[in-house]
Amino acid sequence: MERDDLDRFMTDDEIVPSSGFTARVMDAVHLEATTPPAIPFPWTRALPGIVAAAVALVAVIASFFAAGRAGIEPSAPSLATALNSTAGSETAWVVVVLLLSAVSVVWSLRITRGHS
Repeated sequence: MERDDLDRFMTDDEIVPSSGFTARVMDAVHLEATTPPAIPFPWTRALPGIVAAAVALVAVIASFFAAGRAGIEPSAPSLATALNSTAGSETAWVVVVLLLSAVSVVWSLRITRGHS
């Protein structure tokens, strides 16, 4: 290919965008300019839960180390034992935990749905 052929190919026709291209680009630019900024993460609301989870994790790890030093094997009563106990204190704890779980689920659903 000669230099003249290359010059002719480059200068023959003016490059014109396809129909509607400019309008689509300007619509996209306008949409991007009018879109509100992203909502920041609510660290002030999440921080108490994060701290509580960290404290609970440290407490569980510390209790296992304390039980290991004392030579006690950590054991948890099963749900069947708790429900069949005559004292009822284990059953009360199970009920408390189930109620606490239900309250936390209902509360989180209410917050995420906008108090509806």
